[in-house]
Amino acid sequence: MASKTNLRKKLLASVMLVSLGFGTTLGNTPSDASAQKTPSYQNPGLDVEVRVADLLSRMTLEEKIGQMVQPERFSVTPEDIQHYGIGSVLSGGGSVPDENTPESWADMVDDFQQGALRTRLGIPIIYGVDAVHGHNNVQGATIFPHNIGLGAANDRDLMKRIGEATAEEVRATGISYTFAPTLAAPQNIRWGRTYEGYSEKPQIVSKLGPAIVEGLQGDPKKRDFLKGNHITSTIKHFVGDGLTEGGKDQGNVTEYTEEELKKHIKPYKDAIKAGARSVMITYSSINGLKTHGDYHMITEVLKGELGFTGFVISDYNGPQQIVPGDFRESIKRSINAGVDLFMIPNDWKRFLSTTKELVENGEVSTNRIDDAVTRILRVKFENGLFEEPFADRDLVAEGVGNADHRDIAREAVRKSQVLLKNNNNILPLDKNSSDLVVVGKKADNIGYQSGGWTISWQGSPQKDLTEGTTILEGIQEVAGTGSEITYSEDGSNISGHDAAIVVVGEEPYAEGQGDREDLHLSQEDIDLLNEVKASGTPMIVLLLSGRPMLVTDEIADWDAFVASWLPGTEGAGIADVLFGDYEFQGKLSYTWPKNMEQVNNHVKNDPLFRLGYGLKTKVGNGNQ
Repeated sequence: MASKTNLRKKLLASVMLVSLGFGTTLGNTPSDASAQKTPSYQNPGLDVEVRVADLLSRMTLEEKIGQMVQPERFSVTPEDIQHYGIGSVLSGGGSVPDENTPESWADMVDDFQQGALRTRLGIPIIYGVDAVHGHNNVQGATIFPHNIGLGAANDRDLMKRIGEATAEEVRATGISYTFAPTLAAPQNIRWGRTYEGYSEKPQIVSKLGPAIVEGLQGDPKKRDFLKGNHITSTIKHFVGDGLTEGGKDQGNVTEYTEEELKKHIKPYKDAIKAGARSVMITYSSINGLKTHGDYHMITEVLKGELGFTGFVISDYNGPQQIVPGDFRESIKRSINAGVDLFMIPNDWKRFLSTTKELVENGEVSTNRIDDAVTRILRVKFENGLFEEPFADRDLVAEGVGNADHRDIAREAVRKSQVLLKNNNNILPLDKNSSDLVVVGKKADNIGYQSGGWTISWQGSPQKDLTEGTTILEGIQEVAGTGSEITYSEDGSNISGHDAAIVVVGEEPYAEGQGDREDLHLSQEDIDLLNEVKASGTPMIVLLLSGRPMLVTDEIADWDAFVASWLPGTEGAGIADVLFGDYEFQGKLSYTWPKNMEQVNNHVKNDPLFRLGYGLKTKVGNGNQ
């Protein structure tokens, strides 16, 4: 292993020398005759803007356009990157190396980087990944609660620490760019991405979004901004997510005036002030105009009024939706609207040739191309990629899923739990002398409690999807030695216990597939609850969900009800509050509706639970 690692280091050093124009080969050093003066853009002592201008002046049109496209890892090779001068690569949800380990991720990204550094100018790629609740594509990474839970915790300091931990794990795999956080304030919870929004209230999003941006990227006033263990963040999706008719994914925003939209733009404004360097455009339309082609929103508002100086990236094949079936016209409109980096997973070669033709025909100006490339290069220099393009091998072994990060995730879980009902103070449970039964297959399943965007795009109801602690395991860990914990997957044979902790909730899902017309509990969950009810055992219900669910007809049978959201891999955080080691402190960041009519009409009056609701319990209850 050591010899293989040393060989890789020599190869990487060789590539870096080639990129500096030395033309050396492994084992040789450049002669005095071959050594040349270092170009300004490769001098880290110069101002970023000077370096950008110098590099841009040296680039051909083809090299500039190559910087503007981002293929998927499975559709591009290191040789392609070298030949075409590709500036960025991504892994979509579930797009992972053959062996899903931190080491394999780092090797894969470094291989792509070698291709980039072998180009004429040696411009490194920036590799992007959807690290939306931790480095969630990577086996063994720390999976934090989804944003809806973090909104319930509403803790700015916690958000910053989550950002820092996530950035460390992403950097540990050689990646320096994440497509997160989402800054939507969803108004219709039928939308399948509701759990990606911290709250329906833009003010809460404005508080938490900038905090995680600071954690991911670092302080823009300090020298390590975007460097070291920090990464580039993406605030998304600008703008109108969660405001579409019927809560449809990629739908049309028609019910909001431009004045009302300003409330939903403010979280972006605040995150830009915090240093956000990438903005992703929404699939949605505003009054029928696809935002990927909306010059007013992208150039006049985002780049103009908000003063955004980073780069604007499209969503996955988003530009092609502007004029369906007309690739050329769609790309033209999107470039001219102000999109800088194009996430074109498969048709990236077509993008290169089409964009060149558009420029040569005068349909896209060279100034627009230069603006796009300037913004991309600016962030790459800020990101430290020209000085440190490869994975830090010291981080690879210890940076992913470490104990410190899991402690932060456990804290986030307990702070996100919202106690909505607590008859006769059944909670907290007696830690030392309780006879409890944990009920339901979702109680012992990492896949259910982590939800979508976990190892794969839509997630999976797989028990051992990745490393972590299930809710059942957490209860067994936290309960005192004097307590007895039994598990019943199907709810049978549970009579005679002090209480039943019943875990129900949604199947894992992500965008598109998560859109719902009906938010009632599944029949399977209702049958399980009825089984427990028939036993006469007091019920403590934990709901795993990416949004409030309709429980109006069932809640009367429950002694306690906890909104557990999608807590991720550290299930013991739930047990921490059930047994009173910590008090419940989560508050609803979404209104909890009584019925579908309230969901359909955005009714805020007389809900089942109001925005901001959440009960507290005494710590310990004398049972420590």
